[in-house]
Amino acid sequence: MTDQLANSYDVVVVGGGAAGLNGALMLARARRSVVVIDAGHPRNAPADGVHGLLAREGISPKDLVERGRVEVRQFGGQVVAGTVATAAQDGTGFTVTLTDGRTVRARRLLVTTGLVDELPNIPGLQSRWGHDVIHCPYCHGWEVRDQAIGVLASGPMSVHQALLFRQWSPDITYFAHTSVPLTEEQAEQFAARDIRVVTGEVTAVEIAGDRLAGLRLSDGTVVEREAVVVGSRMVADASFLAPLGLLPKEHPSGMGEYLPSDPTGRADVPGVWLAGNVTDLSAQVGAAAAAGAAAGAQINFDLVNEETQAAVEAYRAGVPLT
Repeated sequence: MTDQLANSYDVVVVGGGAAGLNGALMLARARRSVVVIDAGHPRNAPADGVHGLLAREGISPKDLVERGRVEVRQFGGQVVAGTVATAAQDGTGFTVTLTDGRTVRARRLLVTTGLVDELPNIPGLQSRWGHDVIHCPYCHGWEVRDQAIGVLASGPMSVHQALLFRQWSPDITYFAHTSVPLTEEQAEQFAARDIRVVTGEVTAVEIAGDRLAGLRLSDGTVVEREAVVVGSRMVADASFLAPLGLLPKEHPSGMGEYLPSDPTGRADVPGVWLAGNVTDLSAQVGAAAAAGAAAGAQINFDLVNEETQAAVEAYRAGVPLT
């Protein structure tokens, strides 16, 4: 990314994933000056491919982002490498400060920084994340179909995950780990779907060569598995918005923290929009891209309204149009 950062833009997009790039594409095509500031740490970097995305099924996350950058630049948008440290209100707009000291002014902000997955502290789990340690059946279910799958109870959606992954494989084992016991209804559902339940704390992920081999329990038993499903705690990656009073809130699902927005992506602070996983924890790439595009259109409309009001006031005062 070689674009130079100018002094000011109509819109600064913070985050260079699918949501940010699609938002920037819409704004650039609307003839807005727009820059994407990309820290270069995408959530889906460990994954081999993007799935469930029409006409781009299986494309690598890196290739998808590169294509998106080319398209944004094609219409005059910029993409700049950098990490935002703070965003502060500056008159009718915002001043965005990067960690390297650079600053830029924006009339509007579109925040698409995504989230951070916090995994249980079990040796071996993090190193296999995005490969054979997964969380979403719609992202990875096809790739592990008919395999021996373990579901590690780690959050409020673990039972739901086990029932979902049963659609992709008849061999599902639920590891109760340190979670609360199943209810009678949940136990009956598992029995009816032939989902095995293993009690005992999981202490390690067993790895053989470059593949997951199973889960080790506290008593030393190793239960062989080919893939493990785990529910991460998902936390919005947007601490730089704190000076604006935008702080993450606990998600109603209990799965983590997010920044709330209205259906158009508008945040609680005027002039700030949110799109993608920073506000929608469960959004896949396609949904995140669509949200970015919708937010971009809404931001342009907001700017048009502002400019129209200014033009009307100038017209009434007899000031010539420029």
